[in-house]
Amino acid sequence: MHSSAVFLIEFGAIILGLGLLGRLAARLRFSPIPLYLLAGLAFGEGGLLPLGASEEFVAIGAEIGVILLLLMLGLEYTASDLVSNLKTQYPAGLVDMTLNALPGAAMALLLGWGPIAAVVLAGITWISSSGVIAKVLGDLGRIGNRETPVILSILVLEDLSMAVYLPVVTALLAGTGLAAGSLTLAIALGVAGLVLLLAVRYGRHISRFVSNDDPEKLLLVVLGLTLLVAGLAQQLQVSAAVGAFLVGIALSGEVAEGAHNLLAPLRDLFAAVFFVFFGLHTDPASIPPVLLPALALAVVTALTKIATGYWAARRAGVSAKGRWRAGGTLVARGEFSIVIAGLAVTSGMDSDLGPLATAYVLILVVVGPLTARYTEPLARRLTGLRSGRTAPRATGDILSDDEAGDVVRDQDTVGRP
Repeated sequence: MHSSAVFLIEFGAIILGLGLLGRLAARLRFSPIPLYLLAGLAFGEGGLLPLGASEEFVAIGAEIGVILLLLMLGLEYTASDLVSNLKTQYPAGLVDMTLNALPGAAMALLLGWGPIAAVVLAGITWISSSGVIAKVLGDLGRIGNRETPVILSILVLEDLSMAVYLPVVTALLAGTGLAAGSLTLAIALGVAGLVLLLAVRYGRHISRFVSNDDPEKLLLVVLGLTLLVAGLAQQLQVSAAVGAFLVGIALSGEVAEGAHNLLAPLRDLFAAVFFVFFGLHTDPASIPPVLLPALALAVVTALTKIATGYWAARRAGVSAKGRWRAGGTLVARGEFSIVIAGLAVTSGMDSDLGPLATAYVLILVVVGPLTARYTEPLARRLTGLRSGRTAPRATGDILSDDEAGDVVRDQDTVGRP
């Protein structure tokens, strides 16, 4: 009974604190994510007042938060949109991997950690945080922006790449070589491809099966289906986030709209819990010894992510303002980077890779929402960027808040490769 009371007090205090921090962030007009993370850091391992009884529940809530963030992103797009974007944006995925994985590999080699650590740190610096970016896009009202499909294509390509990367890294860390991980790799690729195929070909049937006029039944079916697919995907070595995203794109029409309205409050609650959970598991004492290399790596890879987003958006014919917004939005790292670092730590790798990865991710997960908001205004101020956007959309298209005030002055960029 005492334990139950402590749990309720702790978890109630967390939720109340999140609400107050969210209100403060809204008043200051920026994303609440940095405040959530700093709160978790203050009350986590080695913090001011470590929590205990509610930790396991917070961990489960954090996982649900990432799943709901990606589901809601998927609901904004159809399966045909996804396939079309992936076909056109795969060169951006290759540029993304090259620009952002190489700095991590180079840092590990410079620190003398060896080639396996180089592969691990390359993955940590390569992958952006789908969860953080999904939250930021919603907070800033950019879901309908011209650059958002480019951002999502890069994120999906990264997440799908994890189906290849994670089994390979696991085999390397276990010292069994690539051959031993080939079966796991084949299963992961097969599952990812199967789920994508089902979403593209049978999306209408899935929507018809899920559809219901009763909000309660619709909520239960959509949420249950999402958690089921995400769990099965994770069990088969595919990202749960990818599974949730593909469920979202498989749903369309009134079902997608109804599910979006019902799940939005749940998404916001569990997403906030996810960011707090990340901070709770960071020991502040482990950060100072690796702060300088982590900070240097963060600066370099923030710039390479901005360059990646800018190049990809330019290739897609997005205006100069949208290019800078795309680059700034991609900066945040998060859940995947921590998963990769965790694999290295649990394998017994003898290095400071774990603390460095934690410090690196913590820096960029705090800076990421800020670069998403301020990269474009700063670039415009520094370069004298004209206010403009690409050619108008088709009749009936809705512009987001960020695009509504743009004036058509950048016509020469339309269609430029």
